[in-house]
Amino acid sequence: LDIECFSWLNRALESPMAPVVVMASNRGISRIRGTQYKAPHGIPIDLLDRMVIIPTKTYQKVEVSKIIKIRCEEEDVDMNDEAMKALTVLAMNASLRYALQLITTANLIAEKEQKSTVDKVHIKKAYGMFYDLKRSVEYLKE
Repeated sequence: LDIECFSWLNRALESPMAPVVVMASNRGISRIRGTQYKAPHGIPIDLLDRMVIIPTKTYQKVEVSKIIKIRCEEEDVDMNDEAMKALTVLAMNASLRYALQLITTANLIAEKEQKSTVDKVHIKKAYGMFYDLKRSVEYLKE
């Protein structure tokens, strides 16, 4: 956001019908767009003073594995432990969103092979068919 957007937000937050504003930032100390001033997260200090800052942490491997397991249950996908470990490694290296999208794809591959359980082989096939962001960028650079 630039300084004009922050000015508008400040005015909106002062109104009787003030909205709840949720923002996310990973910018650190950076320039406020539209000015030459630097501030934490690139947000003007007067607006920053009104905020409640909630720190976040990246997921650990155990947490990622639990999320994948829950998603498999929701999608009625049976996945063996080897496939679960492979998908967890993919989630940690690429992204959790990418890994979760591979669940359905791997399940379709398993169904096509008339298997009731997703195996590590099915995860590898799905991984080979669909690129994550990093591999896509590498491909485009070539």
